[in-house]
Amino acid sequence: MTTLPRYHYQTKIPAEITTPDQVSTRIGQLDYFDGIPTAETAAKLFDHLDFLRGVEAFLSGVPGASLVAIRRALRASGATGNCMAIFETLMDSRSIFLTANTETIYCWNWMDLKDGPVVVETPPNVLGVVDDFWFRYVTDIGNAGPDRGKGGKYLFLPPGYQGEVPEGYFVFRPATFGNLLFLRGFMQHGDSGPGVASVKAGVRIYQLTDAANPPRTSFVNLSGKDMNTVHANDIHFFKELNEIIQEEPVEAYGPEAMGIFAAIGLRKGTPFAPDARMTAILTDAVAVGNATARAIDFRNRDPESLIYPDRQWHTPFIGGSYEWLTDGWRNYDARTMFFYAATIDTPAMAMKMVGIGSQYASANIDADGEPFDGAKTYRLHVPADVPAKDFWSVVLYDPQTRSMLQTDQQFPSFSSQINPVINADGSVDVWFAPERPEGGANWVQSVPGKSWFTIFRLYGPLEPWFDQSWKLPDIERIG
Repeated sequence: MTTLPRYHYQTKIPAEITTPDQVSTRIGQLDYFDGIPTAETAAKLFDHLDFLRGVEAFLSGVPGASLVAIRRALRASGATGNCMAIFETLMDSRSIFLTANTETIYCWNWMDLKDGPVVVETPPNVLGVVDDFWFRYVTDIGNAGPDRGKGGKYLFLPPGYQGEVPEGYFVFRPATFGNLLFLRGFMQHGDSGPGVASVKAGVRIYQLTDAANPPRTSFVNLSGKDMNTVHANDIHFFKELNEIIQEEPVEAYGPEAMGIFAAIGLRKGTPFAPDARMTAILTDAVAVGNATARAIDFRNRDPESLIYPDRQWHTPFIGGSYEWLTDGWRNYDARTMFFYAATIDTPAMAMKMVGIGSQYASANIDADGEPFDGAKTYRLHVPADVPAKDFWSVVLYDPQTRSMLQTDQQFPSFSSQINPVINADGSVDVWFAPERPEGGANWVQSVPGKSWFTIFRLYGPLEPWFDQSWKLPDIERIG
């Protein structure tokens, strides 16, 4: 920095508040004249700023983009309005859904409130939720909802609704016009038939204006269908995100997030048309954003993500909050970890609710801290007396799609509902290998040349799960 002559009105300037004429940084050398960036340095910094905001737009936009992808698939299947998609014989690996399970009867509907309030009637004994278009929780339905599993009538009012609100409903006001309605029915003794029949007999979706004479709700069976509900991980991601930005109220996601989106050209009422410079930057940003999400998901560095400090099992809800809030601040990495690999946000999956809802434990690496190798053999030893009132299951997933691993097995999973071979002490050994190992009665197939990860689920979790008097051992490589 240039040495200045002495003047009468002059004080000692602290070095820490000044900027040298040259600064070396991770993005290269930055040049100044007395603190004013050169034109070249300013251009470099603006490129970097656009890149940073592109990365942040990816990480903050994953929940919304995920629902855009789900909506696209539901619209293609016809599961909108008063039509509900149902997986009558369960979901298998041909359907690309983020970490779906193979043990419950999935039911989906895209609920659009642009034409006015919508009524949803539900049957007894379902586990459901409504999330808004930014994948934020609106309400539980069924066993964990206000009807307490007895069935009920729910009324959803659009943003800004000023009309009369009739009595006799559980009433909710989502922040967005588009909303996801999701229900899970349950099998009985391994049979999905009774649960499907109950859903079809009890679910009704219709406009409030049709309440006096509601139309019949139809159902489309998606079991075995080849469909994709996962958002893009390239430049097309921003085009998906732009759909929700154009359709929904600006205030729905808050000015901070919308400011990040606007900074890269995603603005309501304005076409998203990045020039060549911005396209190159955003292409790089989405690649780094995707890589960052994968690091957060598969190599998480937060010790609070561990269910047990000495084991490899992780919780999808760090801090036990479905909003990822801790002491008044939001854990953005925890939110990314969840939504990059999962869908459906509800307190019933995050909070301690003994005997109600579900709990989850994910494993991305084995007992030795290594990624799972689809060519190797592994064993999960499930101790006796699993603290699940209803049932437990374990499903294998493809790290690329974060969806069910596609193998020769229709359902890449194992559960207590399918009569496992039980050890003399009541424990169960589940084997993961490309071919059934000798003595491996309870076997899930893996794929040589691919990795995998898994989620262990407990439906109706009991106190020993929460107080950890019952613990799940790590998955061990055998041989």
